[in-house]
Amino acid sequence: MKTLYMSILAAAIASGSAAPALAADPATTGKAAESAPDNTGRNVRDRGPTLTSGDQSESKADLATTQKIRQAVMADKSLSMTAHNVKIITVDGVVTLRGPVKTDAERTNIASKATELAGSGKVQNYLEVARAK
Repeated sequence: MKTLYMSILAAAIASGSAAPALAADPATTGKAAESAPDNTGRNVRDRGPTLTSGDQSESKADLATTQKIRQAVMADKSLSMTAHNVKIITVDGVVTLRGPVKTDAERTNIASKATELAGSGKVQNYLEVARAK
């Protein structure tokens, strides 16, 4: 079965139509079959000068700052799992927060933890409140 699936996928990629082949997978049913994931908008947004986790500085001070903020976020059990998984990126002492959170309160909570640990004026808060579906 795996060989058949890989053959279909390879053929679809070669023809430039991978999405239809994946949608035709008989194991995909229900809502998953109705809507394929589409991160195109987010991928376009993240091109260019936007920091990603790969941009994390390797300096001891920046790593320590990121670690302290991550520990503070993880220790706060009032935050959702989504909020626990935000990106925390420190470069030259400046912390960038990115990713989805469930509420404005979580967004504010995480930003205040980062500001407390990194210092005033050293936090760029790009956390996004997820829209209710």
